[in-house]
Amino acid sequence: MADIAAKIIKHNKAIVIVFMVLTMVSAVAQFFVHVNYNMSDYMPENTSSTIAVEIMEEEFGGAMSNAQVMVTDVTVQEALYYKDRLEKIDGVTDVIWLDDTVDLTIPLEMMEQDLIETYYQDHNALFSLTIREGDEVVITDEIYELIGEENALVGEAADTAVSQKMAFTESMYAAMLLVPIIIIILVISTNSWIEPLFFLTAIGVSIIINLGTNIFIGEISFVTQSVSPILQLAVSLDYAIFLLHSFSEHRRKTSSPEEAMQMAIKKSTPAIAASAATTFFGFMALTFMQFEIGADLGINLVKGIVFSFISVMVFLPALTIMFYKWIDKTQHKPFIPAFRSIGKRVLKVRYISLIIVFLVIVPAYLAQQETAFIYGIGEQPEDTRLGKDETAINAVFGKSTPVVLLVPRGDVAREVQLEQELEEIEYVSGIISYNQSVSPAIPPEYLDESIREQFHSENYSRIIINTETESEGDIAFNVFENIMAVAKTYYGKEAFALGESAALYDMKTVIQKDNYIVNILTVVAVGLVLLFTFRSLALPVILLLTIQSAVWINLAVPYFTDTPLVFVGYLVVGTVQLAATVDYAILYTENYLHNRKVMPARQAIMKTIDDKTFSISISAAILASVGLILWITSTNPIVSSIGLLLGRGAILAFIMVLFFLPAVLLVFDKIVSKTTLKANFYKED
Repeated sequence: MADIAAKIIKHNKAIVIVFMVLTMVSAVAQFFVHVNYNMSDYMPENTSSTIAVEIMEEEFGGAMSNAQVMVTDVTVQEALYYKDRLEKIDGVTDVIWLDDTVDLTIPLEMMEQDLIETYYQDHNALFSLTIREGDEVVITDEIYELIGEENALVGEAADTAVSQKMAFTESMYAAMLLVPIIIIILVISTNSWIEPLFFLTAIGVSIIINLGTNIFIGEISFVTQSVSPILQLAVSLDYAIFLLHSFSEHRRKTSSPEEAMQMAIKKSTPAIAASAATTFFGFMALTFMQFEIGADLGINLVKGIVFSFISVMVFLPALTIMFYKWIDKTQHKPFIPAFRSIGKRVLKVRYISLIIVFLVIVPAYLAQQETAFIYGIGEQPEDTRLGKDETAINAVFGKSTPVVLLVPRGDVAREVQLEQELEEIEYVSGIISYNQSVSPAIPPEYLDESIREQFHSENYSRIIINTETESEGDIAFNVFENIMAVAKTYYGKEAFALGESAALYDMKTVIQKDNYIVNILTVVAVGLVLLFTFRSLALPVILLLTIQSAVWINLAVPYFTDTPLVFVGYLVVGTVQLAATVDYAILYTENYLHNRKVMPARQAIMKTIDDKTFSISISAAILASVGLILWITSTNPIVSSIGLLLGRGAILAFIMVLFFLPAVLLVFDKIVSKTTLKANFYKED
């Protein structure tokens, strides 16, 4: 390590130039990385809904309806005019309305009212349409221009368009809030006005390089685009702080900045490597998810940790040696006095801390398993255009989610029986099919191809089932299960379903399996890193119990507040919080083991708390700020929920490390001594 450090110092200018060039190239490259906003694309290929989508595209030459438009205060003829205008918008296909299901030459009063009211109520017309994937923003803007403010547009395509529009502006807004807050926190924690800029430059360079290298992947999810850069900043900023704090300490021991930096690199590398390793392997667990948004985020975070580690250990020392005089010229007095006597106060309440945690931990573990989850993107805020449009459509037509059933074509009698049984299912409001809209008695060959292709392909019949439910939830999933149970009694495994409910049902099934696997892998991976770091059997258990308890308490809050939780946020934060905040426990424990070799347990704990609480509070404050700002600034429910859980989790982890960990280390000091290789604890005469 000493040789590497010497070479870094010797070639500092060349290193800075190379990193600057890589940063500029990456900054340009990131604009050529495609961002995917469709969560269904990240489902495993063998799920039923994914297979159904492929069949739909092959057989019917298009996707399922992904948008609804409501036009208010119109006659039937005016509604048909709007339908014609919608069909002429480039990228809009399969506009379905009342005229596709009934003969409008017959008076509406003579028709089945339930069917009529699915599309036309109180002079309000509701159209279902398909918007081309990838061009949602342009197409929805054209639709808004056509229908104006008084009418409404909702659906997956509208959700995607809003996410695309808001992703960049919200990321910029979050950065504008976050960077000044982090600078303030870092200025408070250092003795130089300029030093925080060195921290942010080192991590900023690694973030841009990480974003740029996504061009080799080709595509990332919108969750990764929104969350990965900020998480990378929050998680890896500690590495830069460790290195420069070590550099400052060695500056007091030698007059040579180069020698001080070499000593700082050598001394801080083990701590930074251990911290990076726990985070690295924690994020690696996400890559084992079948639901590939987790894998997408995991790969980007793993890359980010590697680039951050390299940047801090190579680029930051070179940059600091080039401009260390700036640090010297901008020194200031500490804003916050040293944390003295806090250890004594913490130890006074150690038994209370233990009792509270052991009373809370089991209910928290059980509660976080019973939380109500949202598997999709969730409801849009009511103060947005999309939220208002959803409220307007629901007020007139009620909740409605279509399910498209694809069954083998040919047996008309069986299809008719199937449709009759489907109509009997609770919450099914109507069925659109060839048999319902035309007649089973009329051969398809006698009809125009434009009518036939709506319902029949070469091999499949398409049946659209309208349900009076949300797209997800207990009722929606029960209705979907009932639909599939009926379909399978007639067609077995040859029946396929697609639609929002179908996709979210499959997503729920896949994610629940992922949850178990990812949690186990995260705990095992972090546990193994701790085992090799401390060469102890007891310490990994104590540290994991401390941080995992904070995770369980954090994830139990939505249950006790009766707040549904976006499951992607739950899954990601369960891993990220453990991987990111275990660093606090590592720093405490390393210092405790060092002190314990020269003093009794009580004094060692008190000194550790006094010496390290400030450093840990800075890290926790940065991570909490990152999370809470994501929560405040993002209108995307997934990103917002990740932010809230991350911010709250950082605060809880800090509290657990400050109060619970010292108490456990003190109580189990003898066990730690006996189960730690070469502990060499101080023994009183």
